Amino acid sequence: MQLHEKIPNNVDLAGDRKLLRALEHWQPSFLEWWQTMGPESFQATDVYLRTAISVDSAGWAHFDYVKMPEYRWGIFLAAPEPDRRIGFGDLMGQAVWQEVPGEHRNLLRRLIVTQGDTEPASVEQQRLLGKTSPSLYDLRNLFQVNVEEGRHLWAMVYLLHRCFGRDGREEAEALLARRSGDPDRPRILGAFNAPIDDWLSFYMFTMFTDRDGKYQLVALAESGLDPLARTTRFMLTEEAHHMFVGETGIRRIVQRSCELTRKAGDRGARAEGGIDLPTLQKYINFWYSVSLDLFGGEISSNAAEYFACGLKGRANEKKFEDHLALEGVYRMVVPEGGGLRETDVPLRNAMNEVLRDAYIDDNQRGVDMWNKTIVEHGIDFKLSLPSRRFNRRIGIYADLSFTPEGEPISKEEFERRREEWLPSESDRSYVKSLMQPVFEPGKMANWIASPTKGIDGKPLTFEYVRLA
Repeated sequence: MQLHEKIPNNVDLAGDRKLLRALEHWQPSFLEWWQTMGPESFQATDVYLRTAISVDSAGWAHFDYVKMPEYRWGIFLAAPEPDRRIGFGDLMGQAVWQEVPGEHRNLLRRLIVTQGDTEPASVEQQRLLGKTSPSLYDLRNLFQVNVEEGRHLWAMVYLLHRCFGRDGREEAEALLARRSGDPDRPRILGAFNAPIDDWLSFYMFTMFTDRDGKYQLVALAESGLDPLARTTRFMLTEEAHHMFVGETGIRRIVQRSCELTRKAGDRGARAEGGIDLPTLQKYINFWYSVSLDLFGGEISSNAAEYFACGLKGRANEKKFEDHLALEGVYRMVVPEGGGLRETDVPLRNAMNEVLRDAYIDDNQRGVDMWNKTIVEHGIDFKLSLPSRRFNRRIGIYADLSFTPEGEPISKEEFERRREEWLPSESDRSYVKSLMQPVFEPGKMANWIASPTKGIDGKPLTFEYVRLA
């Protein structure tokens, strides 16, 4: 079988011999990376996976048993829009580019490499989780997320090879050389170096960190580089499942926590082997604040340049009235003299914050659903998103100390109260102690409720992963 037949695609790999040779050279390195850094102990296992074989409704979600190293990682671009024009910035109204303009080459390469680096990083972070899965349903969802992150890596590597020549090939190789958490060759963004060694962290990651990925992709889907925009639009169809895994996973933990709390009474959910709601809140505080950093600084000349040049827009740019953003301002709370004050920031310089606003609103919808579950169980507790100022390492709030409500405090007070707000070593040890595998079809670990339905119309008792 030829490479272009092994890789489902709608980019005419067969007709581009130079691109085909470049991908032929890269593919063995990718497969070696997958075998080394992909899901440990499950490479020869049959998994009921969704594989995209085309972009149309009949082909983008084909289900069958697959061994992960044999997964058909494809390269897909969403259908082109006739006569598409740049929709924002100084070049608004000009025809979109099919090739990278020389003056924007470095900026576009940086955007694509940064996005591409997140994809293998998450696979590396999650490579050991299969051994402690709470059910076959969850095990299959983990592997679905993993193989799709692999496909998203292929999507970015395609752009690097197609658009950037030798530089792109070197960057594609570097994407396989960095390692999540490695002090000598870490991944580019901080959240992708944090360990994910328990399933609560996995659900938090897919809820909050993958949702950042959604908004980065939505912004890039507005790009004046048409192959990038079309690539990211298709990636979004798969990213939705990753967020579904996180949001519903946490909802199931909330539900089970409430059930066990009612059963245990004053002894609390931990007495019945569950994850208590205060611990859930601490994990929310950590993963949400780490993910907020991924949007970059609140006041950013890079964001202004990306917008001005038509490289990266706002989420759903068409909904805004002013697509030039030359005169508008963004009202922002900034630290000053140990306190906070409001100031107006030129809108273009606040584009990271505009995108972060949309992200926060989207996350709040999920938290509202979790709280609805708590109310239904009659438990007196409410989960919340911490302030965008809490526990930040990037931007104007970096290395300053705030309460989860966003009030300024001293570093000493923050350290004194850290374990009140963020997971302690004791919390992490307790959560990890619950991570015992449950591999009987239809059964769930004690600390998580069953999902409301199975996958692809299959019952929960379906053998989603065939274990020897």
